[in-house]
Amino acid sequence: MEPTSQSLNEEQRRTANYHPSIWDPTAILSFTTPYTYELYATQLEDLKQKVMKLLASTKDTTALLKLIDSMKRLGVAYHFQEQIQQAFNQLNSDLNLVSNDLSTVALHFRLLREDCYPITADVLEKFKGEDGRFMGSLCEDVEGLLRLNEASFMAIQGEKILEEAKAFSSENLKNVIAKLEKVEAKQVQRSLEVPLYWRMERIEARNFIDSYAMDDSNSSVLLELAKLDYNLIQSVYQQELKQLAEWWRELDFKEKLSFSRDRLMEIYFWATGLSFEPQYAKCRICSTKYACLATVVDDIYDIYGSLEELECFTKAVIRWDVKAVQELPGYMRVMFSGILDFTNELVQQTLKDHGLDVLPYIKEQWAILCRAYITEARWFYGGQTPTFDEYIKNAWISTGSLGGLVLLCFVETDSIGNQFPNCLKDYSQLFYWSSLITRLSDDLGSSKAEMERGEIPKAVHSYMIEKRV
Repeated sequence: MEPTSQSLNEEQRRTANYHPSIWDPTAILSFTTPYTYELYATQLEDLKQKVMKLLASTKDTTALLKLIDSMKRLGVAYHFQEQIQQAFNQLNSDLNLVSNDLSTVALHFRLLREDCYPITADVLEKFKGEDGRFMGSLCEDVEGLLRLNEASFMAIQGEKILEEAKAFSSENLKNVIAKLEKVEAKQVQRSLEVPLYWRMERIEARNFIDSYAMDDSNSSVLLELAKLDYNLIQSVYQQELKQLAEWWRELDFKEKLSFSRDRLMEIYFWATGLSFEPQYAKCRICSTKYACLATVVDDIYDIYGSLEELECFTKAVIRWDVKAVQELPGYMRVMFSGILDFTNELVQQTLKDHGLDVLPYIKEQWAILCRAYITEARWFYGGQTPTFDEYIKNAWISTGSLGGLVLLCFVETDSIGNQFPNCLKDYSQLFYWSSLITRLSDDLGSSKAEMERGEIPKAVHSYMIEKRV
């Protein structure tokens, strides 16, 4: 069998045997909800005003920090950004306002560090003894240990004290967990497995609503707002999903490109993790469409296409040549048509919203992505094992994250204008490290299955081969 033959039949083509989607577009289109912003606008505003008064009347620093933390975890803090910022400005300007117990200090540090205030981790030094270690008297302070552990995940490179805090809090939480009541033990176990900073905000909101309701001392008004707001945002998600399901059904990749992954729902769920607030609908929709298309393109390069076909497809995308597309196999014409329609839609929307022609930038991102994909295909068909550095240099691009981030700049930025080329240059490290984290995380989750079907070694395997470990 010649893998580079352009006339491969179905038996010669590889398959990943992806499981079919459990989400039928018809089922998504049938979603209903009694919650709409039109019906609940008055109630929502009334609850917001009551919570705003609660926030303004809370003078005790510890109580204020706990209230703001609850608002964030319940997913409603975005309604009160100005008021929360005012509170943080005051707390940041005078650290003496914060009490000296571990729980409050750790919570104060985490909240301000999360909001990018320049607070130093040295505020935790007071909890160390003369031997330079965290004091033994803290070992059974469960609330303090839990908040210290959450704070430790806000570390930046070189903050040794937060590394020590993570080790100390984790060890002692594990030691006391067997002594705790069921609810508290479950909370500690979850925090050790999935730290607060790593959680998706919508999932955390749903779980924390239940936890918050179990304590009668908590604010009933804040709880009521959280429940209503959660359901209203869910109604927004349902409408967006219906729009996306219709778009996906019209593309008909399920029939025309049946070898590829159908992951609309999973990708949309991921998009809500990028920006959950209702006003970022364009961001979620654009992210989902781009990621769905990029996923199928990835499958074409990784699984289905011959090298000769892939070389032709790459050239067509780089040249953005509609005429050249006519010479491609049928399944590739379907794919290119999907890319073209999505790109034109985004270009027209950006021109309308911001008066900016972004076509050159979007074409460039598709070209960059396909160049990365064809590099991996050449490695595979050539039987090459890239070095770790070679792999990383290409793989941070082949995640598709770079293109996704660039597209979101167009969707959500009002005044980017002709400054965009400089933006790419000035923030290149932000794009790079964000994409690299995505790549390494993705490799950890998928490399075993990909290696089993004979694909090129991923990050860990490339490193192990190179270092002979």
